[in-house]
Amino acid sequence: MGCGTSIAVENQARPSETALKAAILIQRWYRRYVARLEMRRHYTWNIFQSIEYAGEQDQLQLSSFFSFMLDNFTQMNENGPDLISHFLDSVVDPLTEEVRQLKYEEIVVPESYSGPRLSFPLSVTDTNALLSAFKEEQTLHGKYVLQLLYETKMFLKQMPNVIYLSTSYAKEITICGDLHGRLDDLLLIFYKNGLPSAENPYIFNGDFVDRGKKSTEIIIILFAFLLLYPDHMHLNRGNHEDHIMNLRYGFTKEVMQKYKTHGREILQLLQDVFSLLPLATVIDNKVLIVHGGISDKTDLDFLSTVERHKVKSALRLPKRSIDHLNVRSCSRTSSRHSRRSRLDSPCSSGRTSRASQRRKKHFTKQGSCTSSSSSSSSSSSMCSPRVSSWNTPRRPPSSPSLPSPTDVLQVPFLDSFVSLEPPELPREELEWQQVVDILWSDPKNQNGCSPNSFRGGGCYFGPDVTQALLQKHGLCLLIRSHECKQEGYELCHNGQVITIFSASNYYEEGSNRGAYIKLGPELVPRFFQYQVSRSTRKLTLHQRVRVAEGSALRALKEKLYAHRSELMAAFQQYDIDNTGRISTGDWTQVVESVLRLDLPWRTLRPRLARLSADGNVEYESCFEDISPGEPIPPVTPNLAETLYRYRTDLEIIFNIIDKDHSGQISIEEFRQTWKLFSSHLGVAVNDQTIDDMARSIDFNKDGSIDFNEFLEAFRVVHKLDVKEQQQG
Repeated sequence: MGCGTSIAVENQARPSETALKAAILIQRWYRRYVARLEMRRHYTWNIFQSIEYAGEQDQLQLSSFFSFMLDNFTQMNENGPDLISHFLDSVVDPLTEEVRQLKYEEIVVPESYSGPRLSFPLSVTDTNALLSAFKEEQTLHGKYVLQLLYETKMFLKQMPNVIYLSTSYAKEITICGDLHGRLDDLLLIFYKNGLPSAENPYIFNGDFVDRGKKSTEIIIILFAFLLLYPDHMHLNRGNHEDHIMNLRYGFTKEVMQKYKTHGREILQLLQDVFSLLPLATVIDNKVLIVHGGISDKTDLDFLSTVERHKVKSALRLPKRSIDHLNVRSCSRTSSRHSRRSRLDSPCSSGRTSRASQRRKKHFTKQGSCTSSSSSSSSSSSMCSPRVSSWNTPRRPPSSPSLPSPTDVLQVPFLDSFVSLEPPELPREELEWQQVVDILWSDPKNQNGCSPNSFRGGGCYFGPDVTQALLQKHGLCLLIRSHECKQEGYELCHNGQVITIFSASNYYEEGSNRGAYIKLGPELVPRFFQYQVSRSTRKLTLHQRVRVAEGSALRALKEKLYAHRSELMAAFQQYDIDNTGRISTGDWTQVVESVLRLDLPWRTLRPRLARLSADGNVEYESCFEDISPGEPIPPVTPNLAETLYRYRTDLEIIFNIIDKDHSGQISIEEFRQTWKLFSSHLGVAVNDQTIDDMARSIDFNKDGSIDFNEFLEAFRVVHKLDVKEQQQG
């Protein structure tokens, strides 16, 4: 009997043990599944961010090239600098404020216009009308946009650089980060958190425009509430409140498309408005809010005295006089030695480009930035273009150069050299450096202040830099934006730095959440997350990751294709026997050396290139999924690849020359575009090739060229996308 009882108990125990083992197996499988998804999310994020920052570097390099040309050449190819001077230099409007206001008031609004009609000073009715109109996809008439911008400009002129607020007048202050033209995010914030009012104050921390398609609507709403509640609505300037950045990232094009009649006037007025936006906000003398960050030279007292309206663009370096860069010798030494007294550092204050910082061995000597390894340098920089040693046709011109504080002037005196300290930087340049650091910098985990090698401008600041600034000014917290975060916010530097980002789905549908902060008298931040979506909620986590990953990989494959000739030349250096295969290690080294995106290439390799039977990488398979469009006949394959790679730069140059933004330029203007383009990249294109291209794209033979159609010819097609469309 006892034995029978024992057997029964044993039989009862077996099913439970089996279930437990099954549960453990399922748990392990699920953890591996989630870990794989998280890994895919992580590298997808890295791809998006690396490509974004590489684009910002390209913009800095193009702007530096323009500045260098304008400052150093009185004439280039007959009228080169004249074509860009109106773009880089501040617009001088001879009209008085009274005449300008009267001019805007006299603009006639047709009776057929069905949108909101604003009256100044604005009322709650006006802001409600704007919100309702924009929800219904209506456009505000250009007259009211100009009046609104004019009133905003007059108001901002009275504002200091640093705004000081107190929570004693409101229970909580709401702080929002980048919106980047995403109106749905702004409307969702207002829906969840309430409209701005005396009881519900807001701070928007820059980057209202660019990238998204509703930048115009966002600034209209923000400026309207600023005028309606001047004591309870506050706007900090971001690095995209900059007319040069707007040319690359879409805001300029958006304005000209929506306001064909008054677009140029709106853009000119916006230059002034953006430059007048405050640079920082301080809450209860304890919380500092800036768009980008700080450096070890950031001084709030000095920042308060900056003439911010003079910094129309942080990308426009202050012009330095020859007298300031040189120390003239009165000795009897030869002029040959005197010329050696000139400072010739290719990068301001030791700041280097990201490429020269991390991959110096892959650069040619010409065009790279030199830097000391010291982490104490903090002055801002806009550096020369990146140059790869892999058989690149690109030989960029010298960029504008500023001296490093570690440099010493070697001055000939009595046939010997005497070391002198470099002259003190002019006030204009010190102000510019403060503004650039505030708008462009990012935090890092390591101590010290070093060049922002990822973006190419501003600096990286460590926990010690944050601690020093907070202690100096009696602060306890720094809130900044400027970086997209997957959860909409992130804490670093032992909780003393908070990044807040309010544009959800920034890179791709489902890629990230947006967030905002509420801060009360106790100064303890509360975070609120959200995600605008019409389709994401219907997708599983796996489907959301797959969508974002697919978009990131397409962008990365386009990068590979754009550098095909460089990559192939580098691959073939390792493939001595012309087998079409190289080792995985060689493949990863080549791809990083050419693209310099700092990505986990070994992890990405299965999604980008296939392996052969012997385990080596068939490197030409990197380009199999992409094919070129239909290039114009006179364009050679090498030039077509160059055009595709730098089509954004080419479009920017074209937009500068296309003064009326008609989308059409004359053949002569087309030639001038190519002269600027060739000078920027060091790509030799002979006049006959230019003329042949001009004739081939002048389809109706009227002497004008539709430049957008020209650029459309230089794009790539993803074969898998084409197959999916055909199957669909």
